[in-house]
Amino acid sequence: MTRRLLATAATLVVLTGAARAADPEMVVFDWAGWEMDGVLTEYVAKHGQKPTYSFFADDDEAFQKVSSGFKSDVTHPCVASLPRYREADLIEPWDTSKIPEFANLNPAFLESPYVTDDGGVWFIPTDYAYTAIAYNTTEVPAEDVASLQVFTNPKYAGRISLPDNSDDVWALAFLATGLTSWDNVTDEQFQAAADWLRSVHPNVRAYWADPAELSQLMATGEVLVAWSWNDGVALLQDEGFPVGFNRSPAEGASTWYCGYVNMKDAPGSEDKAYDFINSMLAHGSAQTFLDELGYAHANNAAMANIPEDAQKAAFIDPVTTTLLAQTPVTAEARERKIQEFENIKAGF
Repeated sequence: MTRRLLATAATLVVLTGAARAADPEMVVFDWAGWEMDGVLTEYVAKHGQKPTYSFFADDDEAFQKVSSGFKSDVTHPCVASLPRYREADLIEPWDTSKIPEFANLNPAFLESPYVTDDGGVWFIPTDYAYTAIAYNTTEVPAEDVASLQVFTNPKYAGRISLPDNSDDVWALAFLATGLTSWDNVTDEQFQAAADWLRSVHPNVRAYWADPAELSQLMATGEVLVAWSWNDGVALLQDEGFPVGFNRSPAEGASTWYCGYVNMKDAPGSEDKAYDFINSMLAHGSAQTFLDELGYAHANNAAMANIPEDAQKAAFIDPVTTTLLAQTPVTAEARERKIQEFENIKAGF
């Protein structure tokens, strides 16, 4: 899932497969743009340099690379992709006694049996945000985006955009067809959601790959309504663009969270992997998440230091609407969604 603001230089790093070398005993496989100074303060203070980074553009690319033999010490998937790592025996549990801020993590992010089970804690959540309806407030009245059915509205044919990733798209489709959870979806429910996506496909101007692309599509007026993350909306608002973000449509919105896994048979220093995750979870990292990425921090104590008005401005303040959480799903269910989405985009 492409959850990051991909600057041009960072995107080039991904496309060329290059890595940014620093500490040879610590390799981080991460989303482009995540080698941020503000989240590495404690690590650099202790070791004198940043870890070595290698970058990926989405969760599917990351998993394909590590399952094909690429070695890193830690990797940063979103939680919906976690079961694939466990089923492929690529990761090992974290020793939470070595993570002082673990007690302050949002407990909701640890509830899944894929995250926490008798074997331990397999995933340390770090960042989260929301996916909802972004719209041009000059061209689109608020009542039109009061429902997710705006995406089927012929009034906006050729003027909408959806994410080019299966997790967000299926969250939208399930919500639009009456589900508030994608756990234990029946064949009939899956087909209803697929049929809904097929009905929307002719209206789609573009499937956006990252917030910068979506921001450009909306800024030029090509797109009036989009299923969007909060960070792209905040970018447009900062530029004075008339954009709204409805996180409470009638059917609900979606939330997602990502974090780090401890890679099995890692090439570097296990102690440095813990130094890295502790630096990520430090209270000061929350402000960097907000300033650089527009995301919320999974450390509740760290988030308590962010003023409420700043959270609201970035659309990361808590919502009271119905939320479909993009929780872990089986590898089989994930693959089914990916393949069906590819068919829909291809017109089948």
